[in-house]
Amino acid sequence: MRRVILAATALLSVAVVARTAHAADAPYVDDRSSAEAVIRSLYSAINRHEFARAWGYFGDTKPAKDFNSFVKGYDGTDAVEVKTGAVSDEGAAGSIYFSVPVAIQATDKKGEAKVFAGCYTLRQVNAQIQEPPFQPIFIDKGALKPSTAEFEDAMPASCGDGPPPPKKDEALEQAKKAFLASYGAQCDKQDPDGKPIGEPVAHSIHYKDKDAAADEPERETRLFRFFCSMAAYNETAVYYIANDINGVTQLQFTEPELDIRYENNNNEGKLESIHIIGFKTSGWATNSDYDDNTKTITTSDKWRGVGDASSSGTYLFRNGDFSLVQYDVDASYDGEQNPQTIIDYNTAP
Repeated sequence: MRRVILAATALLSVAVVARTAHAADAPYVDDRSSAEAVIRSLYSAINRHEFARAWGYFGDTKPAKDFNSFVKGYDGTDAVEVKTGAVSDEGAAGSIYFSVPVAIQATDKKGEAKVFAGCYTLRQVNAQIQEPPFQPIFIDKGALKPSTAEFEDAMPASCGDGPPPPKKDEALEQAKKAFLASYGAQCDKQDPDGKPIGEPVAHSIHYKDKDAAADEPERETRLFRFFCSMAAYNETAVYYIANDINGVTQLQFTEPELDIRYENNNNEGKLESIHIIGFKTSGWATNSDYDDNTKTITTSDKWRGVGDASSSGTYLFRNGDFSLVQYDVDASYDGEQNPQTIIDYNTAP
């Protein structure tokens, strides 16, 4: 009886060694640099029987009810070949979603091969708005079905059988990239509604140049307002504009440099004078809003919480850009709101 047990143990050991050797022969691929690379990494892990690694390529939505069920699903699988097709992507709410057409050929331990095809959806959350631990590209979901086609011909032409996805808003995408590259690390991670920053409020402004002929078509400028930060009584935003001449550019706000004088050089004392000594520009807009009816952006900066000292600007859209037309200042710190207009270009053509 001892010999039989030893013989059975020896055969089992040979089988395990053979399986381990086959798994070790499969190339090790662990690459999160693209959606296609993640899929190839997934099947590298499956081929090498590194199921914990394979499980880790999925996000919160897992491919089975638990890890043991996931492993059991590959009990009869000896090897898997994978092919990926043309990857498409679409941005939404601080993430990029990738659709990857996939065909696999799974060979069981008897040497019989079956073909499956379908699509995987992967997600990349914008790295600039993540908190530790960092989450690289991950598999959001996948659906492969048995295919009667040969492995070489089984690849889906595209993902989804509905109408083609809407054409990308290139100006919007460029503005989002520019904002996140310049301000993603400086601004709050979420807006006041709890949504990740980077999704702007967008407006389309249609107009004619002042010298345009009557039969010339209208032009369009896009305006994008990005929330940046919220303090005790001031909220900041950053604006971008896009047109067919300059592409996407950040909107700069002209502001006067002021020489403000108080009695006894103390801002708690009586206000004596306000003089404009120059002009500067700022990429920040404080407590701002855009009015489509008047085509103006207004800003209002409280110098302290009670609002009795402040400055505000009005910027009018004319001939494809915004320009300062009015600037009001309340520098009195007297407990009352009594601004005075120090710039008034409202009558300019």
